[in-house]
Amino acid sequence: MTKRPARRAVLSGGLGAGLALAGAVGVGGVGSAWAVGGGGRRWGAADGGGVGEEYVPVPVGAGGGPVGSDRVHVLKVGPRDARTVVVLVPGMFGAANDFRLMARDLVARVPGTQVWAVDRREENLADRSGFARGRGADPVGYYLDGRYRALEPAAAGYVGRWGLERALDDLRCVVRAARAGGRRRVVLGGHSWGATSALAYAAWDFGGRPGYRDLVGLAVLDGGVRGAFEGTGAPVRDSPEEVRERLAAIAGGQVFDMTLSGVGLGDRAESTQIWYQLAGWYAHHDPKGRSVLQDRVPEALRVPFPVTNAALLGSFVDAGFGWPNDISVHSGHLAAAADADGVRGWVDDGITPIGRVAEAYAGPVPGVWEWYWPARLSVDLDVSDAFADTDLARSLGLRLRHAAGLDIPLYAFQTSYAKGTVVEGARRVAAEARVPYAVYESDDSMNHLDPLFAATAHNTATHTLTEFLGRVTGTARAR
Repeated sequence: MTKRPARRAVLSGGLGAGLALAGAVGVGGVGSAWAVGGGGRRWGAADGGGVGEEYVPVPVGAGGGPVGSDRVHVLKVGPRDARTVVVLVPGMFGAANDFRLMARDLVARVPGTQVWAVDRREENLADRSGFARGRGADPVGYYLDGRYRALEPAAAGYVGRWGLERALDDLRCVVRAARAGGRRRVVLGGHSWGATSALAYAAWDFGGRPGYRDLVGLAVLDGGVRGAFEGTGAPVRDSPEEVRERLAAIAGGQVFDMTLSGVGLGDRAESTQIWYQLAGWYAHHDPKGRSVLQDRVPEALRVPFPVTNAALLGSFVDAGFGWPNDISVHSGHLAAAADADGVRGWVDDGITPIGRVAEAYAGPVPGVWEWYWPARLSVDLDVSDAFADTDLARSLGLRLRHAAGLDIPLYAFQTSYAKGTVVEGARRVAAEARVPYAVYESDDSMNHLDPLFAATAHNTATHTLTEFLGRVTGTARAR
């Protein structure tokens, strides 16, 4: 979720508690990809928690992919007549629904604000049709029995060219649409590697125009540049030798980043994402029902007694099960006793109720997970950590020419994930540029994904970002 193993090896020391994950998602067959029509999808107030929501396509430049892939999508939350738009970029393997819950909280507290959460063009490649077949849907059969449309690396050579330049050109189409010719203010932000992307956008040279001139503020959540991820224990892989090796692998056909295969839920690019969305889908639609997935879960990960759908999702995402910080939340625990049918449920006693995770994970459109993360984008984002116009950056076509001129306010929030280096990196950015003021916030009680899904009352990120947005836009503080 957005999540992301944040580009690092997901299981650097195993899962703890002796868990060694195994298993696979099957492949094969041909399915029809889930598609959103040209007019997008809209939801009323009842679906949007009291605010308007819509999911719409934004045309972007040609990227060499299949028909229908030259667009990104945006989840818009809040009033259409808002004077300020907060554009949020998800992190590694993340997607627009990462931000829906946070967006609802922000627009309820900052008057005149709309939030746009971005789905990168890679989202067009995922087959989500198995989640959209009405009440008779059987997503577990569609996906785990391999009936979905899988994308093979050999048929996706174009993804090898989808690096940071492609992503930021696409993002600029979104930012320019949000600005509406200068009639609206735009604050750009992101989570994890989405934060890195937002900062790179600000420093990028768009035909002689610095990216930061499109913006009135920057908001980075648990990510960034200038050593932001060093505290994770997995520093960026940006030496010239490592970059040459990684580019050679991409040229040889390894176009997808396979980091999530380290979770052990399958060895395909999309395997882990499918498992997590399945868990969320069933937990959202039938939280107290006996788990549909439990008998299909790899034995090493399977809870040794019957559990509900909600409890199964909890075992996949809660930090108490030994999951690394970057892919976990503080939600709760399994019930100590079974119900009358011998099934144990889930007890919420953390800052992130499992129902909120399920609501986000369930999708299908927009979703929380990006199935096919480009390996080239990982290379470029690692190199962007220097946040400078270096020889290596130029050799990759990265136009990071305007970092020193950055002259807009900056907000940075960190959890326990990177042990303080997110804020340290943000301080370096501000000190080396012309940032008029910066706000640095921390909450060590949170893991990397908690800011995305935590309950409103306990979400320090939402509360402090609300105050920052109020200051940047000149609007009243939280209502």
